[in-house]
Parts: sequence; structure tokens; C-alpha cells
Amino acid sequence: MAKRVLTTESGAPVADNQNSATAGVGGPILLQDQHLLEKLARFNRERIPERVVHARGSGAYGYFEVTDDVTGFTRADFLSEVGKRTETFLRFSTVADSLGGADAVRDPRGFAVKFYTNEGNYDLVGNNTPVFFIKDPIKFPDFIHSQKRDPFTGRQEPDNVWDFWAHAPEATHQVTWLMGDRGIPASYRHMNGYGSHTYQWTNAEGEAFFVKYHFKTNQGVRSLSAEQAAELVGKDANSHQTDLLQAIERGVNPSWTLYVQVMPAAEAADYRFNPFDLTKVWPHADYPLRRVGRLVLDRNPDNVFAEVEQAAFSPNNFVPGIGPSPDKMLQGRLFAYADAHRYRLGVNHTQLPVNAPKATQADNYGRDGLHATRYGSRHDKNYEPNSYAGPAQTDAALGAPLAIHGWTGTYETAAHVKDDDFFQAGELYRLMSEDEKGRLVANIAGGLSQVTRDDVIEKNLAHFHAADADYGRRVEEAVRALRED
Repeated sequence: MAKRVLTTESGAPVADNQNSATAGVGGPILLQDQHLLEKLARFNRERIPERVVHARGSGAYGYFEVTDDVTGFTRADFLSEVGKRTETFLRFSTVADSLGGADAVRDPRGFAVKFYTNEGNYDLVGNNTPVFFIKDPIKFPDFIHSQKRDPFTGRQEPDNVWDFWAHAPEATHQVTWLMGDRGIPASYRHMNGYGSHTYQWTNAEGEAFFVKYHFKTNQGVRSLSAEQAAELVGKDANSHQTDLLQAIERGVNPSWTLYVQVMPAAEAADYRFNPFDLTKVWPHADYPLRRVGRLVLDRNPDNVFAEVEQAAFSPNNFVPGIGPSPDKMLQGRLFAYADAHRYRLGVNHTQLPVNAPKATQADNYGRDGLHATRYGSRHDKNYEPNSYAGPAQTDAALGAPLAIHGWTGTYETAAHVKDDDFFQAGELYRLMSEDEKGRLVANIAGGLSQVTRDDVIEKNLAHFHAADADYGRRVEEAVRALRED
């Protein structure tokens, strides 16, 4: 087997990769040493801007296999027949911390799935919780600022975290999730994933349905206590990455069963909760889970930077039969996610191997820009319509139209019968065992007791009282006890 030759970026052979060119044996380094300059310049540029949120991530390839017929609800081709398999890439992540943070921390986890379908890539961008802290995207930058490092102290500040939540009562449901037993997953393999948002499915007859996605882990849900997590972080800050990598390498391929809740579109207007409110769930008694298929991860990336750090997911990457809903947070993310990737990776980020379609190919009139690799032939035109047999529109809508009415303006979303900020948080609390309630209260009190302003503490306590009287009383007593120590 011939020995491989080390070359420069331009393909020229490298004579010496151990010693820089100098003016004489002990002289200064020469500017003409192209190989040295190229190596140093490239090294300086190895890092790209990290994601503002979901910066720390892990990922793996796998496949999705349909196990149940859902063609009555969607005409999406990758869901068209039992047994059909579609290649996937799944990226897990923490939300608030930086790329250098630890894995085993109390934080929501991103759960983003890219389906490489033969109708184009479909990105399902969710979390390991079915709800979120806010319901309107205009609050998202402020929320994230409150949760990340303070610009003066350079650390996450309890005052900022709880002050924002004090002024966002709709966050009470998600705070209850986050501070509960599932707030620190034992690994990425041992947590559920949720689409979180409401999406639209449309069948071949044009009937529209609203759906929520639930990926249930087949490994069982396992979580860490605050004490277990602190110990694990001290031993291996990369614990979740280590676990995922090693499990797949030894052939223990993690899997999830996908279920959906399906709501006929006509029922949305009169449902007791606003079905498009990201801080709410649809109780399973109202809309039971329907099994769809199985997601399996069976291959680790060859290069974490190229395939995990550069993986770009956008919830506006839909395929025929699947589309958006009026969910305000989803509507904001339809723009924000793709725009983040254009900033971080460039306008041609969809041409990177991890992001490019695999079962089909992109064919449009986009040209040029940084890192462009797709140009077409010399006869291809870069405008449309044209007379040169270029790609043309299908005239087939991806989904059903959404009805709108009223005047433009900035409005609070109209309330449904059961729409308040606390009812579902109270329902979640009442589902917990006594031990679970005790740990939840201790986790909340541990953070809230560090807040320096009494009025911020009182505002947050009022939210827990409104969710459930016992919940509020126990948190209040726990906070008082910690502040008196």
C-alpha cells in the first residue's frame, strides 16, 4: 500500500512538517514558509461562533422506521407505509450554557431530528420537555439573557433567573418540570423527546390536523438528583457525550418510539386550552397517544465539528403533508433558527454534508455566496421563469391553508376556557409522589433563596401558591428556612 503524502491546502507535497524555514540554522523564521503560515492561519480560524442557545451538543446518525399507518392524517411520503425507513441525524444539547459547559446540569435538553426524506429534509426541533417557559417569541432574547452569564459578573445570577420568572407567570409550568426529578437526565439515552410545538398534518384529501410529537425512550427514563449530578460533573464534565458515544460504539443502539397526539383542525378553536400555547400540554385523556414508528441511533459521527457543531436544524424545513400551526413561538423560530445558521455557518450551510439532502438533491436558483459548492452547468440560468428547462414550481401546497381574520396589531392571545398560567403547573405537581414533591421543593428553594430582593421572591412564591396551595406553602417554608440559616 502506497504511503500517503502530506500536502498543503493547494495539494503541493510538504517536505518538512517538523521544522519551520529559517534564515540560517539559528535565524528568524522566514515569511516565505507557506506551509507554516497556512497551518497557523487555519488554526486561528478553526472555531466558528458558537450557538447562542443549545451550544453544547452531541449527535448521532440512525434511521426512523414506520410501524403504524398514519396515512389518514398526513401525506408525508416518509410516513407513507409501514416498514419504510428514513435516514436521520439527531442532535442533543443543553440550552443555557456555553460550549465549554458540563453535560449533567439542570437545564432543558434540545432534541432535534433531521429526517433525510426523498421529498427533502424535514427538521423537527424540540426539547426533552413538552412545554417551554414563554409563549411569545418577542420575549425570547430577554429570557435567554436572564438565564445566561451576567455581563458584569460573568456568571449565571439567581437574581436574573428568578426576576425574569417573577415577571413571566406563564413559566410556572416549565419551572415545575425543570426543578422536578426530570430536570437532570442521567444521559441523553434515558430521556424523552418532544416536538413541544403544535404542527399541522395534512392528508391526501386535504384534511388538516394539528399534532404534537412525543418520542418515548425505550431505555426507560432515568434522571439524576442534584447531588448525583454534582458528583458526576466533577468526574466527567462530558458524561452525556461519553455515554452516547460508547453505547453506540459497543452496539447498544438507543431508540425511541414516536407517538403523536392528533387534533382535528376544527376542534382547535373551542378546545379548553389554547392548543397553540407552548406553555400548555394537551392532556392524554383528551387526545391519546398514537404510535407512529421507531427512531434508532446506530452510527457515531466521524468528526464532531463537521457533523455536530455544523449541523443546522430549522423548523421551517417542512415536507409535503407537514406544516406550521399558529403557535407563536414556532412562528418566531421559523425565522430565527435559519437566520442563526446563516450567521454562524454562512448562507450556503445547507450544502454541508450533514445538512444536505441525502435521498434527493437541492435544485434551485440560489447562487454564489461564501462557501458555495453548487453551481450547476454552464448552461443553467440563475433566474426564473426561464425558457431553458430549469426547475419549476409544483403548484402543490405543502399543507392546508390556515384561516385568519381581524385587524393587524399586537395582541395578547385570546384565552380559552382553561387558559391560565398556573392550572397545568398545579396538575403536574399533584401527579407527583411525596418524595418527588420534596425534591422539587428543595430544588426550587435552593435557587430562589439566593435571590437578594424580597419582592422578587414574593412574586415567585405567588406563582407557586396560585398553582397549588400545598405547593406554594412548602416552597415558601423551604425558602424561609434557608434564608434564616
